Order: sequence, then structure tokens, then C-alpha cells
Amino acid sequence: MIRNPGLIALASLALILVSGCKGGSSGSTFPSEEQQATNDLRNVVAGESLSGDPAAGRSLPDISDPLAQLGMKLFFSRGLGGDLDSSCVTCHHPALGGGDGMSLSIGVGSMDPELLGPGRHHSNAAPGFDGGPTVPRNAPTTFNVALWDRALFHDGRVESLGATPGSNGDDGQGIRTPDTAFGVADAEAGPNLASAQARFPVTSGEEMRGFTYAAGETNAVLRQFLEERIGDYGGGIGELVINDWLFEFQQAFGQPAGAPEDLITFENIVLAIAEYERSQTFVETPWKRFVQGDDSAIGLDAKKGALLFFRSIEDGGADCASCHTGDFFTDEEFHVVAVPQIGRGKGNGPEGNDDFGRMRETGDVDDLYAFRTPTLLNVEVTGPFGHSGAYTTLEGIVRHHLDPVATVAEYDFDQLDPSIQAFDMMTNTMLALDQLQANRDAGRPSLQDVDLSDEQVEQLIEFLRSLTDPCVKDRDCLSRWIPNAGTTNPDAVRLNAYDRYGHPF
Repeated sequence: MIRNPGLIALASLALILVSGCKGGSSGSTFPSEEQQATNDLRNVVAGESLSGDPAAGRSLPDISDPLAQLGMKLFFSRGLGGDLDSSCVTCHHPALGGGDGMSLSIGVGSMDPELLGPGRHHSNAAPGFDGGPTVPRNAPTTFNVALWDRALFHDGRVESLGATPGSNGDDGQGIRTPDTAFGVADAEAGPNLASAQARFPVTSGEEMRGFTYAAGETNAVLRQFLEERIGDYGGGIGELVINDWLFEFQQAFGQPAGAPEDLITFENIVLAIAEYERSQTFVETPWKRFVQGDDSAIGLDAKKGALLFFRSIEDGGADCASCHTGDFFTDEEFHVVAVPQIGRGKGNGPEGNDDFGRMRETGDVDDLYAFRTPTLLNVEVTGPFGHSGAYTTLEGIVRHHLDPVATVAEYDFDQLDPSIQAFDMMTNTMLALDQLQANRDAGRPSLQDVDLSDEQVEQLIEFLRSLTDPCVKDRDCLSRWIPNAGTTNPDAVRLNAYDRYGHPF
């Protein structure tokens, strides 16, 4: 057969060109769309000096550690609730994203203490009942609490006075709490932010204390009552019909002959609870795998979303990383975002149903309506979102950040439980929007409007989903942090939670 050399050459050239356009050969000068996104994102990761692992270099407990195990049992016990009807886990269950899955929590006085999440409501016979939630803010997740260095709570009222990176508040300068004046260290705060925070849910009438237990007593006296109840000594003798806590504390602290008055102190109670919370470190995300070299760990949409997340508005991005910085995705600062103000509020404003945020702590008018930047790790499972839990979907909170004025004007009240107080939502939220605009006008670092297409919004959300550790969506994986039938129940008042459909968590 006679071959035509010219036709063969043309065919070969065509094949090379087609392969190059598809990015199909190693020598291609035209990378595929995904390869280009990967290359661009690798440059971003390098420029941001990301490691993918916010837990690197930290000394963290494991859930199998004796103190963490004791903390888990205390965390689930209603013995720390003033009226024996609530526990720490009431608002912070691992199977509910380390929160309770509700916009605003129902702590004490529930119709059914063991029903957690949506469907949980107050008993109309409970003290303080007004038809809606008594807890004024959304329950923050306990997941990755050990990674915070500056402050806990939405307004930062538990705050490290030094805020050394990687310290979890243990920086030698002390921790300020609501028991001390602003800027003054609390000598009883404990070794880290988690232990300092754990001292306060039991003191809140709405969350755990109730409205009649130790009425009129100081926080110090209340804590003494609780340690004596758990320890079965002093005025607490016999408050718990079954009480095997002494053995649990002796084992956890390695003091088999320890006396209850020495071992079962409030300091040791919150230390154990804090170790349990600090063991809830969930950072094994697809994003971490990508940052550490696995190009296939996240898909094309997530990569495009990541580029939008990290790029400035001027470069066509959404500039999310200006506040959600670093491997922990937060600057640990306080910003005005103007999330709709729903619920009882914190007693601020003419009607008492507004919430002035960080200004409540600092007294600085520049902090009016500012709240702490949340971490975005595991954000897929830690909603509802915002200090008031006003947005129940990721799309809702993302769109709010892109254009707060428009989303507030179009706010969908149907996403809320009908019992949630929202009478003055628009009035109070407009004041927060005014403060946001004032900050912009004054040139303070502020949230800026961003125009993204629906496709880009979905890409941004897909990136946020890549920040989820698979364990937090896997009940079998989470089982290590949830007592089971074989776990000792020292006081027989453990909260055995189930959802509104009757399914156990």
C-alpha cells in the first residue's frame, strides 16, 4: 500500500492539537479547567501559608483519657442541672453538631428533658415561660473548642488576656470571665478557655440552673451547692438518690483513697468537662487532605468555591478569608454582620429584646452589634447560623454575608420555629445594619457587598462542605463521645437523648 506522507503529518499535527486542548498529554500547554483551578488554588495555599491542620503543635486529650471519660459522664448528667432537668449535652450534643440544631435553645423547663433538637419546647407550666425560647443566643458548637486561643461565647465574655496563638487561653496572663471586671483575670478560671467556659452554663437560669434553685445566691455559692451534690457531702448529702461519683473521680484522678471533699470540687468538675470538650477535635477534612497534597480530595466546584473564598473582591472573589483566616478559618475578632435579631435578646434596646453584642463586654460603642467570627470547620453540621441562629441553611447565611441589606429585607420567617420571638426583628436588625454602614463610612474593616451568581454561591457552599470532618456525620464514629449501655451511670440521671421522631442519638 502506498502511503501519503503529507496526510500522515497533518493527521499527527491534528492529534497533538486536540490532545493539547483537552489537557490530555503531559506536555500540554493548555491545562484542563480543573487543573487550572488546582494550580491557582495551590498558589493560594502557599500564599496564605496554610498547613491544613489547625491542631498541629497543640497538646490535646483523647476521648479515651480518664479525665475525658469522667467529663463525658458529667457532661451528660442532669445532676449538674439545678432542677435535675438539664445537662451540658442538652444544648451541645455530638450528634447535633456539638450544638442542638435549633436557632435558640430550650434549656430548663422543657416539656420532655430528653427530647433534643427541633421539636423541643418549653412546658407552659415552667417558671420563666413566655411561649418562646428563654436562651437568647444560638448554642455554639463544642467541636474544636480546644483550637480557640482568644475567646469563647459570641461576645467573648470568656477571654484570654494574652491570646497567644496555640495557647487555648493558657498564656500566663490569665483569663477574664463574667465573674470579674472587663480586663481582669479570674483566679478561678482554670488552665484554659474551655475550663473557664464550663463554669458558667450551670449559673444560667435559662440554661441549667433554673429559676428557683439556689435563688438569690451568688455563682460561688451555687457552684458549692453543686459540688456538694455531686460529692454527696455537706449540704448535698442525699440530693442524688444514687451516687457513685466518688469512685469515678478517684479513678480519673488516680487517687483511689481520695476523700470526696478533696476530689469532687467544682474546679475538678469543670476540668473534666473541659477535657471531654477539648477531645472533640475534628479536623480530618477533605480540605486538609487537599492542602497537604491530594489534588483529588475536593472536586472542581469546591476548588472554584475556595478561590472565591480566598480572593479579594477586586480580584473577583468574595474576600471571606479576610475574617475567616488561617487553618482554623477565623480571625477570632469581633465584627458587625447584622444577622437578624430574633429571640428574647439580651435586655438591650428600648424593649429589652435587642442584643448589643461585644459592646456589652467592652463598653466601646465601636463594638456595638459586633460578634465573634465563628470557625468554619464542620460548618455544614453546626447550624443554625449567626449569634441568634436566624439562618437555618448554609445558603441563607452565605447570601446574608454577600448582601446583608437585601437578605434582611427578604428574610423568610417561615424558617423559624413559630414559638421564636421575632416581634421587633426588623427594628432591631435595621439598627445593626446602620452600625455596619457607619463602620464602612468610617473606614473600619467591615463586611462588603459582593455580587456572585447563583452558580458561584453554590461553589462557595461546596467549598464550605469540604471543611467537614466525615466523623461528625457518622454516628458510629461519634459513638466514642456518647455514653452507651456499657458506660457507667454514676447518678442514674444521665440524659439519654432522642429526636422528635423518637430515634435515639
